Amino acid sequence: MSPVIASVPSGHVYVRHLAPPDGETTVLRLPDPRPRADVPDAQWWPPGMLEAGWVDEHADEFDVMHVHFGFDAVSPDDLADVVASLRRHGKPLVVTVHDLRNPHHPEPGLHDAQLGVLVRAADAVLTLTAGAAAEIAARWGREALVVPHPHVVEEPRLSQERVPHAGFVIGVHAKSLRASMDPLPVIEEIVATLPELPGARLRVDAHTDVMTPGNPRHAADLEPCLRRLADDGRIELHVHDYFTDDELWDYLQSLDVSVLPYRFGTHSGWLEACYDLGTTVLAPDCGYYADQRPCILYGVPGSAPARSGAGAPPLREGLVRAYRDRPTWRAVPEERRRERLEISRVHEQVYADVLAAVAKRGVPCTS
Repeated sequence: MSPVIASVPSGHVYVRHLAPPDGETTVLRLPDPRPRADVPDAQWWPPGMLEAGWVDEHADEFDVMHVHFGFDAVSPDDLADVVASLRRHGKPLVVTVHDLRNPHHPEPGLHDAQLGVLVRAADAVLTLTAGAAAEIAARWGREALVVPHPHVVEEPRLSQERVPHAGFVIGVHAKSLRASMDPLPVIEEIVATLPELPGARLRVDAHTDVMTPGNPRHAADLEPCLRRLADDGRIELHVHDYFTDDELWDYLQSLDVSVLPYRFGTHSGWLEACYDLGTTVLAPDCGYYADQRPCILYGVPGSAPARSGAGAPPLREGLVRAYRDRPTWRAVPEERRRERLEISRVHEQVYADVLAAVAKRGVPCTS
């Protein structure tokens, strides 16, 4: 009988791509509960499964809970209550550590406490890179199974040829300014380097909310600077709402280089998408990006301590290297399909193992 997994969340592209490409899997995943809050552009958030009451009410509907994302606003005490409820019902907990530092939190304390509850309680811990696994072992004494990130872009786009474009296009996407992002110093450094790169130009994208005065998310320090640089002809400024997937893939393939303007971080789905599409990434040395996929690292002054990119050169040198060498790092579709199949099989085995371990120790008596 197929185990039923309560994935937190289920609808995220990462979790959807844990299933094999042909869909033949021994695993069933519950759909995300309808959120109890009206949150635009996030159908699964906040995740209703991360409530002790939900576990108590639905314990007979799933076999394993697997937490990925979405616990940003759940207190450590409430997470402990979820863990306790899982234990009462004999339900194993699997945790995949995607972020060792939450990109939405300006300070690390809350996320550290949340992860501490989940990682210590987990029946199995997974993560995406060897560097992250080593940090998990150092911080919590837990051995994490390293399983790579599956592809993000789907067929037929995964196999389509890149459309040629004129010049050398560098892109920085400010999106809606997560706490981890500090795009202005990155943009200014690129602008200063452009004279060394004949034919190169900088495209800067930002979402409408951060560029609109009066909007609650307006970036009062960033918006006028970007307008001024655009008026001076030093950047190509594009202001728009969230891209659809197809629009995002078109955007990424319009770039030769995508520069990630992060002050801190761990792994990146954006990097995976660029790898799928053949766009070179310049990533900061504050996370495990170079462990994850091929990219060029640059040093971020004043950022979190460098990890996989210890001693990375300044951004200017990374830009010159990308311009000079024109790396052609692109995923091979057939290899991505094989990788996804292996990722699916690994997860099936993890679920089987934790269920066997729970069966061996027995379900606690709740009477």
